[in-house]
Amino acid sequence: MGVNTFAKTVDLLHRAMDASLIRRSVIANNLANAQVPNFKRSEVNFESELKRALDTEKQRPPLELKLTDSRHIPNWRERDYRDVEPRRVLDYISTSRNNGNNVDAEQEVMLALENQMMYSLMAQSQAFEFAQVELALR
Repeated sequence: MGVNTFAKTVDLLHRAMDASLIRRSVIANNLANAQVPNFKRSEVNFESELKRALDTEKQRPPLELKLTDSRHIPNWRERDYRDVEPRRVLDYISTSRNNGNNVDAEQEVMLALENQMMYSLMAQSQAFEFAQVELALR
């Protein structure tokens, strides 16, 4: 698989934009439940897991063990970035109110703004990628 191919770049942008849409829904749900007692906010984990998967492409060990039996355990396994999916996780650690609710509305609005800006940036990047292809085809 090529490191910086057009298809991979577009696929990564597409996946990140999908995660951004899920994150938008999660943030909206957090805000909608900001006053509900014992409600725990959720967040979306995607980018860090995607980075880990992409890093395995270039972390091949200097000495890779030869597997001669299906029961052998490899010392390294490349992880396909296409297997990484956005995960919605509950935040049980933080608490911001006495009623057990941990939604901070100001923080959620800031996260929503950051998420929207990232989505716009990714959309512009995807448009740029296709513009480059269009330019090459002319």
